[in-house]
Amino acid sequence: MSTTILVTGATGFVAVHAIEQLLAKGYNVIGTVRDQHDPARNAHLTALPGTERLKLVQADLLDPDPFSPHSDVDQILHMASPYVINVKNPQRDLVDPAVMGTLSLLQAAARNPRVTRVVVTSSMVALTDEPDGRVLTEADWNTKSTLTRNPYYFSKTRAERAAWDFMARENPRFDLVVINPFLVIGPAHSKALSTSSAIFADMLNGKYPVIMDLNWAFVDVRDVAAAHIAALETPTANGRYICTSENYSMRQSIDLIKRLGYPTRKLPKLDLSGPIGTALMKLASYTQRSGTGSHLRSHLGRTPLYDTSKIKADLGITFRSAESSITDTLADLVKWGHVPPILS
Repeated sequence: MSTTILVTGATGFVAVHAIEQLLAKGYNVIGTVRDQHDPARNAHLTALPGTERLKLVQADLLDPDPFSPHSDVDQILHMASPYVINVKNPQRDLVDPAVMGTLSLLQAAARNPRVTRVVVTSSMVALTDEPDGRVLTEADWNTKSTLTRNPYYFSKTRAERAAWDFMARENPRFDLVVINPFLVIGPAHSKALSTSSAIFADMLNGKYPVIMDLNWAFVDVRDVAAAHIAALETPTANGRYICTSENYSMRQSIDLIKRLGYPTRKLPKLDLSGPIGTALMKLASYTQRSGTGSHLRSHLGRTPLYDTSKIKADLGITFRSAESSITDTLADLVKWGHVPPILS
């Protein structure tokens, strides 16, 4: 197969899985990294099977034109974007790299008539700032996030809006498809701890003081990678795709951790998941860092609802269960030394 795919942000949690699956299918892959000469940072990529068809190149999202030297490809997975909840300067650290990186990528693609499709990794946070009882569809947009309220959400929303605005304004030869995952968990290819998987490491390492009424919509990293590739390979793929499996609460997660035999000493025991406890935790959220605090206030006591019929019908995606993905995540956290092993 002579098709060449550019994958931006190649060292990322989802991107490595996507590259692994692309190489297994016989594609040629060009992956952008921060430093192509850093063997430690890139070791998990160069260890993948099929790396004779993988080329790593350097690109910085804040450079004026980071992608043009590498855009002579057939299709593109744009997966590079900062994922951090707490930052000192949300505009500089989140919004600018997300928006500028997306626009730079699309501009570079538009200059190359060989590119036929770009698939962008967005997020469920571009659909909603807080669950509000409505069933989310691909028609929904986050209109509440700001630089001070869930700034990471704001950055992803701005970046995806910029992508669709570019397509409408420039009408390039290629088409655009967007994947909107919820919280991505599952096994990692390196010791780097993803923000979503850290939820479980934090529970086992005593960073959650109490059991809260938090309900998470999880999706397995392997399924998210497969959805991106299906979006590349399916000619009729179009628009946005909500990408998630099912909800799992903090209480359910703790029960599963116990059932699997992991140490319970540092797990939260005080249950504040009722209405009074939720009110208390919302007050306590004001003592947290700004990103964490705004996230808690907009998610405590709320359950995400969503419709995944489009991704299943159009792309043929079937999702692993949340329990299966959490089980694999926990085993992987043990493998990399983030949490203690199952008690013997």
